[in-house]
Amino acid sequence: MHIKNLKTQFYSELKNIQEDSEIESFFFILTEYLHNLKRIDISLQPEFEVSDEDLIKWNTIISDLKAEKPIQYITGEAWFYGLRFEVNENTLIPRPETEELVEWIVESTKLEAGSTKLKVLDIGTGSGCIPISLKKEIPNSDVFTIDVSEKAIETAAKNASENNVEINFKHQSVLEMDNLDEFGTKFDVIVSNPPYVRNLEKQEIKKNVLDYEPHLALFVEDTDALLFYRKIAQLALNGLKPNGKLFFEINQYLGKETIELLENLGFKNIELRKDFVGNDRMICCEIQ
Repeated sequence: MHIKNLKTQFYSELKNIQEDSEIESFFFILTEYLHNLKRIDISLQPEFEVSDEDLIKWNTIISDLKAEKPIQYITGEAWFYGLRFEVNENTLIPRPETEELVEWIVESTKLEAGSTKLKVLDIGTGSGCIPISLKKEIPNSDVFTIDVSEKAIETAAKNASENNVEINFKHQSVLEMDNLDEFGTKFDVIVSNPPYVRNLEKQEIKKNVLDYEPHLALFVEDTDALLFYRKIAQLALNGLKPNGKLFFEINQYLGKETIELLENLGFKNIELRKDFVGNDRMICCEIQ
């Protein structure tokens, strides 16, 4: 089958499930993934012949897309902060709003990073997108990260290697930690994008997220939605250096409650920021 005819079939199969712009995006992602053909190549080679073997792969992928499996889990990769990351069912797919959190950390530590070696701790590494991006952007840093999922740590470690950075990984549940003394250092920055979606919000979650991404990294009980924020903030009180900064990605509906939690624990200079679509999404604060 010619690639131009496959494109027509691809659109026809998915037109009632995805937006046209998304179908187009998926098609060109897949032509590069399966055939190493970029968009311009498709224009120049409309008669490119897709083998029967590759057609089987295409049909399998179309079935997956019809079931709303994320394209990132089909290709096994996602891009974040200009870097390629392997992703799988053990890791969340990196989000653009998390890139904004990384940018905030980079900008806020620019002066210190020029004169001292920063100590950074990421809690809940997933694919490793936050700590790896920070290490790339702040080479003069020692970056540590923990995750409760051993398989997520394995994926993140592979991503660190492929992106040529050294990260200190630890398989650990933050909820079971009494302090951060085992790291042997205090931190300039602690950052976390912990589980924050309440079960009551599941009806807002798209099928491609709800059915495929790891619930361990997404959901918290309605009765204690700030469980991870409270625990991490408590650890940060003694784990941060003087004037050290704590950064969180947060539930857009719980900005006020998260600020109150941090105030009650004695943090200062609390700043809440919105993401690129206008939702309350990230917080920075400092210890007294």
